[in-house]
Order: sequence, then C-alpha cells, then structure tokens
Amino acid sequence: MKALWLKFLDWFSRRFGIARTPVPREPVGIRPIGVVRNEVRESRPDGWEQVRSSIIVREDLAMGLDGIDDYSHIIVIFAFDKVPESEQRLRVPMHGLPAVPEQGVFATRSQRRPSPIGVSVVKLLRRRGNVLWVAGLDAINETPVLDIKPYYAHYDSVADASVPEWAQQITRER
Repeated sequence: MKALWLKFLDWFSRRFGIARTPVPREPVGIRPIGVVRNEVRESRPDGWEQVRSSIIVREDLAMGLDGIDDYSHIIVIFAFDKVPESEQRLRVPMHGLPAVPEQGVFATRSQRRPSPIGVSVVKLLRRRGNVLWVAGLDAINETPVLDIKPYYAHYDSVADASVPEWAQQITRER
C-alpha cells in the first residue's frame, strides 16, 4: 500500500510540476570575513549581555564596513567552530528548568546544532578601520565571523512575536 501511495505522489508531483527536492547533503564552503576577540574562552548558556567583544574584519573587506557605524545595532552571523560534532544534538535540555522537557535544538538557542551557525543582534559601540567593538555577542574568543548586517528595527523586529512560557520564564529569572 505504501509503494502505491508513493507512486501516486510521484505521478501527482510530475503532473502538476511539484518537485520533491531533496535537501543537499554536501557541505557549503563559506570563507570567514573576520574573527571575534574577547575574554570568553569557554561556551556558556547565558550571561552574554555584559560581554564586550571586538570583531576584526579582514583588511581587504574594510571598505565594506563604510556606513555601518551609523547603526546602533548589527546582526552578526558566526560559526560555532569549537563545538565538536560529537556534542551536536537534535534534542537539548533546558538548563536550570528541570520541569521543562528537552526541546528540539531548532527550538532553542543552543550551540550544539547540526549546522553550527550562530546569529546575534548586538549593540555596536564603535568602529575604527576594520575593527568593530560590540556588546552582547554570544561567541567565544577566536570565533570566525561569517557575515555582518545592519539591524533595521522596522524590518527585523516582530511586534506580535510569541515564545513559549518556559522561554519567558528564563527571561524573567535572568
């Protein structure tokens, strides 16, 4: 019965131009644009608000930062390159909340992701040449930076966004 159903889905997909596209499994090569410098040497689940970091952008890309210092906040995309594959998980515990069941990693901000990419909105403190000083970046020292984008409040903020009660509890407790 299952084979007949799959044959029907294949026919239907071809007939109406709906292709079943497999997810690529090949790695994507991304060259870092910079590196994080700060005093944090080990990953931690929270406490990043007070961390001050510098982002050293490759000198050949410094002109790409022109105009960035007109923004109060930026979005930093970086690689969790220090998390070994053996520590990556599909489900993660919610530290400090034993009553909350494990969550799927995509429903958390955990660093233990199958695609080790981090994204943070941070306060831009200043720029000098190819160096940005920021506050609140949740990346440890020597983390590769993959991209930087300006934060547009009217575009990047969602006024009616909702989060689960356990996530609100974490925010209240901190």
